[in-house]
Amino acid sequence: MRARSVAMPEGKIVKALSGFYYVLHDEHLIQCRGRGVFRKNKISPLVGDEVVFQAENDLEGYILEVKERKNELIRPPIANVDQAILVFSAVEPDFSTVLLDRFLVLVEFNHIEPLICITKIDLTNNDQMQMISKYAEQYKTAGYEVILTSSETEAGIERLNPYIENKISVFAGQSGVGKSSLLNVLRPDLELKTNDISSHLGRGKHTTRHVELMKIGNGLIADTPGFSSLEFTNIEVEDLSFCFPELQRASENCKFRGCLHVTEPKCAVKSAVESGEIPAYRYEHYVDFLQEIKDRKPRY
Repeated sequence: MRARSVAMPEGKIVKALSGFYYVLHDEHLIQCRGRGVFRKNKISPLVGDEVVFQAENDLEGYILEVKERKNELIRPPIANVDQAILVFSAVEPDFSTVLLDRFLVLVEFNHIEPLICITKIDLTNNDQMQMISKYAEQYKTAGYEVILTSSETEAGIERLNPYIENKISVFAGQSGVGKSSLLNVLRPDLELKTNDISSHLGRGKHTTRHVELMKIGNGLIADTPGFSSLEFTNIEVEDLSFCFPELQRASENCKFRGCLHVTEPKCAVKSAVESGEIPAYRYEHYVDFLQEIKDRKPRY
């Protein structure tokens, strides 16, 4: 009699640390190592990967196969992300449209759904709150979901929950904006370390050292060490307008196909900026990013 082949178990990597991959399988966490075949094929398992593994026992095993990914980020190293929750503070540090637009471009380019979360609204005065509300409306008009929150008063937090359900989300944003504080409100038992803003540097000290997926409700959230690289390394000039949804919509009425919306005549994007339909700062960031991509040194 031939022995029946037994299907190997499958699971999801939820943490990678010191050469070990922690695979979630039927609510159990199995500590796995990667097989040598990965090194040979230059495949590096990532947090978020769906994998086939072989269990030595209930706690230890080996990863045999990494399933095909729908996307992957290099920094932070994570795969199969459904959405990026871009956490930006209203104040301390001040809200930065240029930094937000940089994050949005990188997220859009990687085909990851963005959600803009503006925190620390409890620290704003009337003028600051008016300005933040105006920005929020402009980003909504562009086509983004925007939520205003406060970890201190828990205002707006309940609006985050439906977005998190049944998804893998990445919390991203500059250091010190309150990502860990937000996660602590969403799941108090995490007790993630939070650090105050360094008054000397005007930014938060890094408290998150590795990528780990944490269960919140029926979703998984990665509190990441942040995008250590915000370079547009793989983005070409013709890709950029696709990462600005309102520019992309307007560009359908440009006279020339392949219009880059800078010097070309009869450009519908420039007309939309002049009429106020597209905020000038969004267009200026697009032009600056375009120049940055053009100035990039060629890679051989």
